[in-house]
Amino acid sequence: MNVGILLQAGNAFLSLVPLLLIFLIFYVLIILPERRRRKKLQELIANLKVGDKIVTTGGIYGTIISVRDETLVVRSDQSRLEIARNAVIGLQQPRPEESERATAK
Repeated sequence: MNVGILLQAGNAFLSLVPLLLIFLIFYVLIILPERRRRKKLQELIANLKVGDKIVTTGGIYGTIISVRDETLVVRSDQSRLEIARNAVIGLQQPRPEESERATAK
């Protein structure tokens, strides 16, 4: 009688193994890289300074002209904008022709 109960408990655990395996794969492939990306972005936002060229979530490219506690003042072409720090999604990548000029100098 006790052997039957132990076999049922073992079968119940074995039925959970595929679900645990799916969760582990999901965690490694999706959650872990997203956490790393988010942490890297938070470090970037915390270290922004005047003169950095940024890209916002709205697709605005600009140069930081002033840094405040919660906002940044950005110049984009002839416009001057005040944006939230969290609107920054990254730094501008140098255009190929700009990087060629920089290497030619």
